[in-house]
Amino acid sequence: MKAATDGFRRLALAAVVLAAVVGAGCRTAAPARINPVVYFEIPVADMPRAMRFYTAVFGFALERERIDGYEIARFPRTDGAPGASGALAKGDVYKPSMSGPIVYFAVDDIEETFRRAEAHGGRRLYPKTAVGGQFVGEIADSEGNRIALNADR
Repeated sequence: MKAATDGFRRLALAAVVLAAVVGAGCRTAAPARINPVVYFEIPVADMPRAMRFYTAVFGFALERERIDGYEIARFPRTDGAPGASGALAKGDVYKPSMSGPIVYFAVDDIEETFRRAEAHGGRRLYPKTAVGGQFVGEIADSEGNRIALNADR
């Protein structure tokens, strides 16, 4: 709960700073186009199992650490590159779920990703489907989260 409390404090502080800046007449132009999501966390119950799954299915090298008492395994991140990065997260506030936000991972081949997921404890939830010139699909990860896939072909 400490992380949630600290997060609320940071949010409240940011709101106070924003109000002070806007109230003082300091305004900056909003970016014309932005990718609003910068970071995400996927809840896990068993960190070693989840790390094995995401490494085997997506080929990620994850960096494990402890932040504010919680186990975190960070996905790769490249400064200046498009898209967001995130982490696997384990702790009392993290509950794997099939409901809630769905994170989309870019992959080269959805069918191959389905095969790797099924070989490592995941399952296919939504078949490869054409959507707006691209393809999507969904899997359940090793922890019981709904994870989406996106590919050009």
